[in-house]
Amino acid sequence: MLRFVSRNLAPLTLVASVAAYAHPPAFMVFEGVFLWLFAATMLCLGLVLDPGDVRDALGRPLQIALGVLTQYLVMPVLGLGAALLVQRAGGSPALALGFIVVGSAPGAMASNVLVYLAGGAVAFSVAMTTAATFLAPLLTPWLVEGLGGRFLPVPFWPMMQTILMTVVVPLTAGMAVRPWLGRVRAGVERAAPAVASLAIVVICSYAMAANADRIAEVGMGTLAVVAILNGLGYLAGWGLGRLYRFDGRHRLTLAIEIGMQNAGLGVALALEHFAPETALPGALFAVWCILTAAGATGYLRRKGRLPVRAGAA
Repeated sequence: MLRFVSRNLAPLTLVASVAAYAHPPAFMVFEGVFLWLFAATMLCLGLVLDPGDVRDALGRPLQIALGVLTQYLVMPVLGLGAALLVQRAGGSPALALGFIVVGSAPGAMASNVLVYLAGGAVAFSVAMTTAATFLAPLLTPWLVEGLGGRFLPVPFWPMMQTILMTVVVPLTAGMAVRPWLGRVRAGVERAAPAVASLAIVVICSYAMAANADRIAEVGMGTLAVVAILNGLGYLAGWGLGRLYRFDGRHRLTLAIEIGMQNAGLGVALALEHFAPETALPGALFAVWCILTAAGATGYLRRKGRLPVRAGAA
């Protein structure tokens, strides 16, 4: 059951989101706990982080620096472009701001799993996710304020406090507790991805429920912008990886890391600090990016086109 939940994040998120849209009251009960649920995902990430993988990746500081720099340059700019496109099409400032929030988030925890399934550089993925996550309390509010202030006032310090309490503290706690788990470590490592996956499913479903009356209004145009943002992120990661002279595994990893944002964090921040409509792009992006990354990985595996596990760049 645990494997089923952790390996089927995309369809579970999709099914739950559709159910939330069809019957919002069933999911509005999570209004007061979504921040706690996101903190649980970060605690789980800390519990499963292998110190050996992190140390191996830290031996390549230039790769990590390039990856994190790319993460926090490419996606915020693409998010701003998406926001301007939405605004020009007549979307509300709150909806436009949601794309900037998504673009300014760090990489997604789910990306580590998909990099593993795709045969990418797992240690590099974990190191990128970890570094970007620890930088998020400063960079995410700063980027949202700098790029999104033209749409709505942005509460920098409250956002920073939210990220510290729901990201950095539980992530650090998980990493600190991991060495002391002893005999139960194997069980915890099996359970943690499932718990994190369920938390993301609930968060995204609640965001869909809170926006059920707005989804029909925004129409397919918003989903199209979400798809474009996700696709351009993948392309930028792959192209810049080639520019950085990464090998195939690291280019693939960078593409997945850049294209997949921690939309769960974006949704949590939007729900906490802005109108519910601001969370809609994040909820849609969470479902879409997981579907595209998982789908592309499955297709490439069937075609035998995944990079061969070789030496690092």
